[in-house]
Amino acid sequence: MNPVSVVIVDDHPVVRDGLHAILSTEPGLTVVGEAGTGAEALARIPELRPDIVVMDLVLPDIPGSDVIRHFYTAGAGIDFIVLTSVAGDEEIYRALDAGARGYLFKDMARKELVQAIRIVHAGERYIPDKVGARLAQNLPRHGLTPLEVEVLSHVAAGLRNKEIAYQLELSETTVQTHVKRILEKLEVADRTHAVTTALRRGIIRL
Repeated sequence: MNPVSVVIVDDHPVVRDGLHAILSTEPGLTVVGEAGTGAEALARIPELRPDIVVMDLVLPDIPGSDVIRHFYTAGAGIDFIVLTSVAGDEEIYRALDAGARGYLFKDMARKELVQAIRIVHAGERYIPDKVGARLAQNLPRHGLTPLEVEVLSHVAAGLRNKEIAYQLELSETTVQTHVKRILEKLEVADRTHAVTTALRRGIIRL
């Protein structure tokens, strides 16, 4: 059988070197290339045509989830496994919604990454208990709308309702309504708690 070909996407050279060393010693796996940015991944993956891409979410230019969505929407037939330190439940949902077939935290054991690659290549998903437990912490899921996320981002930047209304070309009353809904969905009592909760869960990023 042909070996499972893998591309590694991570902006830290030391991480790429470590993953390359780990995967290259595994029978039936071969690393065919690497990328350090989202733009480089978009350019190199079609050339390399790997079976699996091991993808970090935090890249210096394009979010990893956007890279995954690009190839998933295009029907490229390439499977993505997220390997990241990002642990917010909304970040996890975003990656899975984009088309990721597996999700691992960077503190996983070496054998778990290899296992995930083999399982995903066989056509299954790989969501370990640790990731599932993180998702379960905020069930039922009350996702914010794109406009609510935008309002919350402005709140995080320290803008008052009047200033947010000006920025988004909305009435101040409409902004107040959105803020109220945000607090209800996040189950928090005030704007400060809403921001800290949203940062922890990966809903927004400073």
